[in-house]
Amino acid sequence: MIHDLLDPNDPPERQTEKLVRITEALMRRMERNTDTDGAAYAQFQRAAMLEQEVQARTRDLEHTLDLLNMSNAKLAEANREAEEARSNLANAIETVQEGFALFDPEERLVMCNSRFGLHMPDIRARVQPGLTFREYVDLVSRSRYRERVEDETPADWARRRMKRHEDDHVIFNVRMIWNRWVQVSEHRTPDGGTVILQTDVTDIMRLERQERDRMLDDQSRVIRATLEQLDQGVSIFDAQARLVGWNQRVGTLLSVPARLLRIGTRFATLLDHFRDDVTFLDGTTIEDLEAWVDRSDGRPPLNFEITRGPMLILAVHAQEMPDQGFLVSVTDVTAERTAVRAIKEANERLEARVAERTLALEDALAEAERANASKSRFVAAASHDLLQPLSAAKLYLSSLSGELPVVDKVNRALESVEHILDVLLDISKLDIGKASLHIAPIPVQLVIDQLVEEFTPMARQKGLDLRAVPTRAIVESDPTYLRRILQNLLSNAIRYTPEGRVLIGARRQGARLRVEVWDTGPGIDANEQKDIFDEFRRLNASASAADGMGLGLAIVERACRLLDHDLDLVSAPGQGTGFKVTLPRAAPAARPDAARRAGVLQGPGGQGAELVLLIENDAEVLRALTTILEKWDLGVLAAQGPAEADALLDEIGVTPDAIIADYQLDDGALGTDTIAAIRARLGPVPACIVTADRSPELLDNCAAAGIRLFPKPIEPAELAAFLADVPTNT
Repeated sequence: MIHDLLDPNDPPERQTEKLVRITEALMRRMERNTDTDGAAYAQFQRAAMLEQEVQARTRDLEHTLDLLNMSNAKLAEANREAEEARSNLANAIETVQEGFALFDPEERLVMCNSRFGLHMPDIRARVQPGLTFREYVDLVSRSRYRERVEDETPADWARRRMKRHEDDHVIFNVRMIWNRWVQVSEHRTPDGGTVILQTDVTDIMRLERQERDRMLDDQSRVIRATLEQLDQGVSIFDAQARLVGWNQRVGTLLSVPARLLRIGTRFATLLDHFRDDVTFLDGTTIEDLEAWVDRSDGRPPLNFEITRGPMLILAVHAQEMPDQGFLVSVTDVTAERTAVRAIKEANERLEARVAERTLALEDALAEAERANASKSRFVAAASHDLLQPLSAAKLYLSSLSGELPVVDKVNRALESVEHILDVLLDISKLDIGKASLHIAPIPVQLVIDQLVEEFTPMARQKGLDLRAVPTRAIVESDPTYLRRILQNLLSNAIRYTPEGRVLIGARRQGARLRVEVWDTGPGIDANEQKDIFDEFRRLNASASAADGMGLGLAIVERACRLLDHDLDLVSAPGQGTGFKVTLPRAAPAARPDAARRAGVLQGPGGQGAELVLLIENDAEVLRALTTILEKWDLGVLAAQGPAEADALLDEIGVTPDAIIADYQLDDGALGTDTIAAIRARLGPVPACIVTADRSPELLDNCAAAGIRLFPKPIEPAELAAFLADVPTNT
């Protein structure tokens, strides 16, 4: 009950005072109300107990008060130490040379030193504890001391800055006005807070720039010295077609005045200067050059030639550079072009002389053949006198060997004439029964090449197209008589064909080979075909003696009979004529040795395709593939598109062993469609596609059509393996 009279929230002194008053009141009451039944004593006892309890409570309160005082003293000491630590931390970060700021995990600024934000005085006063990180970024983005980038708003900069803030560690440079730089280093603390350091790196950046400028100056001097040492004139233009570099040679070659050769001169200004002073060659126009400069979708390399004045010829090469600028180089090729013209004129003169000599020799040969038919013994005796002037001519030509390429051709032509006279001796020996044969493996292509080279001037003079179908076949025959046979057939075909073409080639027939000579001449009636092999027999009665005396086919027939070679004739009036000589092929064991002796390269593995149809619209790739295939000793029919391929096939009338085609041809044509069209015409010719297209659809289409696909850049070994597995059409 007494506890109910006390307020626990009162201090101990107040509670003690209340207990004393209660005790005194109770004592007075007991003294007034003492009765006989001893109630006063009981009350006294209760008062005594109450006093003891009050004393015990007082002692507890005093102990609690002592503990509270001790706690207050410790708390005051802790507060003093914390304030001292905070002061020490503030002093410490104040001594840091960089700007320092600490944001708590809630991204509010806890503290920073006086150098933080020092480079931006307009925001320094607002950088106070409690500032959020986003507010800090917004202040920096709008600061007038931060140098603005063209086409970038403060909001764009702030967005990029907040994106960087997502990383735990970030270091980047901020460019300030007055050409100053501040490096910002931002790191995340273990509790999720953020520490930012700001370092002035202006001196470092300036030193780096000075070093870079020095290196660029050194490189510029080296480049300038190199340009001045070039024999070509070189000019360099930037993406806006303004002159940024040149050497003195370009001014000399184009006669450009020094006032125009300066930094910033536009290409159009230079072009206007010599527009009327030069003439464009090779079909290029000045408008083509202007259009090339104005292109914005990439400029392919441009090559053309110009002339300035009556004598100077310049080769010009224009090439785009990676920065969208371009380089123009000019080379003086006057000497080279003059030399080419001189060689061409010399060739024409020599070819005319060779043609005259050839006609003269043909007349002599015809006369010799007539003499051989009637008086073989006389020809044998007189042959020594015929060879004497020919040997002298060869000696004179040998003194010029190597000076002009055509001299070697003339020398080979005279060697052919000498060879013909030797054959006449053999024919005369044949007539008197003293002929001797020397059968050996002969590469047919070697003989055909020599004959084509010999008769090309004669065919060109008549306007005929002389063609040869390549072959790798090797036959068993006498080299002298085989050459004589084919030489006479070609000579007759060219002599009696007024216009069109003459074709020589070979077809396999099992263990034999058939060499064929076709022409587009007037043809021979069936009832006259036997008579043409008679001596002195000519169907064209109006022909002059220069056209021969009719001994050529007689010699062919006699030589084929001697060698046991079948000779056939296919002809009809108005449809041309074809002669076919069938002879045995060399034994397989003898073929490699014979080919090596003749210098003939083997194809891929020595087997497989012999004649390849190559279709490629890119001229450079076409030449490269043709070169590779020819090095493998393969015959190549090169075409730049489907139309040219069809024309070649119509012309030679031979089915190729394999087809190699590019996938994407000109005018939207596809290699797969071209192969399909040729197969529909000639049958299932093995074929492959070369392409840079690696799509699964193309791979499936080629697989379905039975066409091999080789991705560019093509591996020669893979192509060789493909051609080695191709069966021939012979």
